[in-house]
Amino acid sequence: MTTVQSVVPATAARSVSACKITLLMIATLTIMAGTTISPSLPAIEANFADVNGVKLLSRMVLTLPALFVALCAPLIGSLADRYGRLRLLIGSILLYGLSGISGLFVESLPALLVGRAVLGIAIGGIMTLTTALVGDYFSGSERERYLGLQQAFTGIGGVAFVAAGGLLADYHWRAPFVIYAVAFAIVPAAIAFLTEPSRHAPDSQQTTDPVTEHAVRWLPVAALCAVAFLVNMIFYFIPSQLPFYLRAIGIGAASNAGFALGLHNLVMAGSALGYGRLRAMLSVPAIFVIGLCLMTLGFVWVAFSTTMPSMLFAMAIAGAGLGLTIPNLMSGIIAQASPSTRGRLAGMVTASMFIGHFTSPFASQPLIEAAGYQETYLAAACGLATLAIICAVIALNRKSSV
Repeated sequence: MTTVQSVVPATAARSVSACKITLLMIATLTIMAGTTISPSLPAIEANFADVNGVKLLSRMVLTLPALFVALCAPLIGSLADRYGRLRLLIGSILLYGLSGISGLFVESLPALLVGRAVLGIAIGGIMTLTTALVGDYFSGSERERYLGLQQAFTGIGGVAFVAAGGLLADYHWRAPFVIYAVAFAIVPAAIAFLTEPSRHAPDSQQTTDPVTEHAVRWLPVAALCAVAFLVNMIFYFIPSQLPFYLRAIGIGAASNAGFALGLHNLVMAGSALGYGRLRAMLSVPAIFVIGLCLMTLGFVWVAFSTTMPSMLFAMAIAGAGLGLTIPNLMSGIIAQASPSTRGRLAGMVTASMFIGHFTSPFASQPLIEAAGYQETYLAAACGLATLAIICAVIALNRKSSV
């Protein structure tokens, strides 16, 4: 049975299944935020070719939301801890839909970037608040299973949204922005099926998690934030640069990038479904080792791929690794949080992830211009391998101290 705390009262006739499905639907909004429009990036660059710095600015259409996630997520988390989660979440979903579809109408690249900045504020709210709600609603092994299911659902949604984005981008670069309107359909479900947690009720997870009401172990929190930043910075070498890489090796249709990213999300979903069982057997650092090694192999394969089948295989391997790494990050940060600190710590790890997204083009573009695509993806693989080695050392030290 699903162990959902009393914050979802039976007297309010809230269905546990409806609550979970609603949270899963909201989770798909985060995967839509970036990769949905990734196939449009070359056409956006061509459409605004007269703008100074268009090569970098066109990529920032994808990554600029991440900067505003990073700026706003900790503040939103603090507000959620003080004033509650639900109203902030519903407002964030509405803002997401409005800012997302702005790409259908704006006429200049600066205006497009403003809309993407506002979208980042909304994403910061959605990710921070849903992570906090998962900690409020679920505990123990059920929480681990749910986090894997959430990542899987996000990946499956990404298959549909990213593939649709690629097909729509073949029609017109603005067309993928219509997909953001799906947020408006989620708002009624959020109002009907989610409830505001009682932040003063006893928290059953305190019997299993090594966190008291007020103490925070800042060293593991800082380590998780560092991993979140580095993994996401390196991962975003794929959605921000893959359409251009495919064009450089002669695979030019926008839909090809959409299909490649869609397969990545599909395999990520399958991998994430096994996270709960894996977490029952292995520690957080050990799972990081597995996920990061798979991502390393995927990036190496990307570097040497010259055909679409080879690229698809590389995307599958990298997706399998990311499908374990992201729920592991969320599980790790929730385990460090008490009810009164969940919003803040969720905001910190969310900010770290999206700082990585935002800085990714600033890391990848100079490397590509200096050395080329292949060498850039190999350098990314080296970075992931280094992280895997560090996590392996931590996992072995933890095992030897038991």
